Amino acid sequence: MALDSLDAAVTLPGEDFSRVALTPPAVELLRSLWVRHGPLMFHQSGGCCDGSSPMCYPVGDFLTGDSDVLLGLFDLSDGPEPQPLEFWMSREQFNYWSHTHLTVDVVPGRGSGFSVEAPEGKRFLIRSTLMDWPA
Repeated sequence: MALDSLDAAVTLPGEDFSRVALTPPAVELLRSLWVRHGPLMFHQSGGCCDGSSPMCYPVGDFLTGDSDVLLGLFDLSDGPEPQPLEFWMSREQFNYWSHTHLTVDVVPGRGSGFSVEAPEGKRFLIRSTLMDWPA
């Protein structure tokens, strides 16, 4: 069964559409990283290290707070055990990107941040498209 993308479950109150998705290569890499690192999460900031690259951390290695927004929740499982992965964004960045749908993809290369995929010779990348939703 081919997978076009995996949409995150909706997490923002009052919304009924997914704001973030994973490409099949991102899902494949995340499942592999999950085996090595355990439960994972994403945080998207506008920070200095990789600019707008999403950073993937083992759960508990990056603490979120009131300055962050939970944009979506993925289930990476391909078996009976759930593999939940949260996608967070800084509230300040969300203010800029609130009108976009984000898709996490994987490209060859090495980011300059602390994301767990760095040793794999790959890096996560955001592809964005303007959202078209009813006003």
